[in-house]
Amino acid sequence: MEGVTRIVIIGGGPGGYEAALVGASLGAEVTVVDCDGLGGASVLTDCVPSKTLIATAEVMTTFDSSYEELGIIVEDDTPYVDRPARVVGVDLGKVNRRVKRLALAQSHDITASVTRAGGRVMRGRGRLEPGQSPDGARRVTVTAADGTEETLVADAVLIATGAHPREIPDALPDGERILNWTQLYDLTELPEELIVVGSGVTGAEFAGAYQALGSRVTLVSSRDRVLPGEDPDAAAVLEDVFRRRGMNVMARSRAAAVKRVGDRVEVTLADGRTISGTHCLVAVGSIPNTAGIGLEEAGVKLKDSGHIWTDKVSRTSAPGVYAAGDCTGVFALASVAAMQGRIAMYHFLGDAVTPLNLKTVSANVFTDPEIATVGYSQADVDNGKIDARVVKLPLLRNPRAKMQGIRDGFVKLFCRPGTGIVVGGVVVSPRASELIHPISLAVDNNLTVEQIASAFTVYPSLSGSLAEVARQLHTRKAASE
Repeated sequence: MEGVTRIVIIGGGPGGYEAALVGASLGAEVTVVDCDGLGGASVLTDCVPSKTLIATAEVMTTFDSSYEELGIIVEDDTPYVDRPARVVGVDLGKVNRRVKRLALAQSHDITASVTRAGGRVMRGRGRLEPGQSPDGARRVTVTAADGTEETLVADAVLIATGAHPREIPDALPDGERILNWTQLYDLTELPEELIVVGSGVTGAEFAGAYQALGSRVTLVSSRDRVLPGEDPDAAAVLEDVFRRRGMNVMARSRAAAVKRVGDRVEVTLADGRTISGTHCLVAVGSIPNTAGIGLEEAGVKLKDSGHIWTDKVSRTSAPGVYAAGDCTGVFALASVAAMQGRIAMYHFLGDAVTPLNLKTVSANVFTDPEIATVGYSQADVDNGKIDARVVKLPLLRNPRAKMQGIRDGFVKLFCRPGTGIVVGGVVVSPRASELIHPISLAVDNNLTVEQIASAFTVYPSLSGSLAEVARQLHTRKAASE
């Protein structure tokens, strides 16, 4: 059909499939080239699987930590011999079968959605060819698993190829005892002693989850604290919880090598110390999937890290080529990838578009308790990046928290001193991922602490702490005027 805009998307993760849905809805002819299954790593090996596993761990932790205080009686006379008695246990093989089943079902649902919208899904690896035709079109070569090739012509190309786990040269995964996070779901038995190398979001989430499931966990951190990129107060709460629950947290301990020793693993630290366990998870970041797909030859500028340079409407340095998701290195979040993909389509197809604003992005660390953030951070305030008033309110004062046996966590808000406009927030609590949304709305719409404080909240509820901290900020603002 003449006049139809042709879009080719390389990569079917959140950035790719969300872009496909938008492009198709706006009348474009959309083809998604993907080699693993729509949803990408986010659905198949990362976000969806890990949070499904964490859901099991969360139930176990909640029950373990509060059943006695809540007056629940459990008849159980079969405690572990060599460790404190636990009321609940886990069948990891069953958990991981459920994890994989849900991930595949989600991938199939996404494929069906794209197909229903009118998009075409091609299984294979895409490569961007150099140069443009006189009318500005680009070419993408798709190589199928059997080696056959097909060339697609596109008016615009979106690169959404994601990333893969970074490896330590002397700690290469074997899929059995030395693992990256994509291989954890093949385990059928719970690791007795799990060493987690890396204390970023991925490392912290899995360390907390496996500790809750019943593993003895050692978390090896090269930094001074767990979650070095998060709010320091939040990280301190989580590290305290980890230690209190029996985790061995080793700060300022860089792993240099991991090797198999029979049916165990041995982690050698940079200072010569060694740690022994039954399994090791290496979670030391990720590498963008940008090599070998023709980007630089086609004029796409890469950063030193290998990530694709993009502007706020997802354009790369090459005309007619956009990029979205983890391959851009903006924020390794499915929500950001999806927004980048949608923005790219809106921009190229001439629809109304709002450039990406990272200060309105909400993020969550799915530990127990969860850590949710949005807007400006404590580091921004401490470094003078923004002048803001800060109030932190412990959840211990919240009546609903007391009823549920919640002891750890807080709500923190940041507002401008003159206007009271909310510019950021941190929530550390169970389901912080749900509680951060009102703060996200406030940040996105320039609401003031007065407006939050005057809105009704349910009593008793954890959300009542959001209104209370806003009231405290409002009082301090009024007192300074």
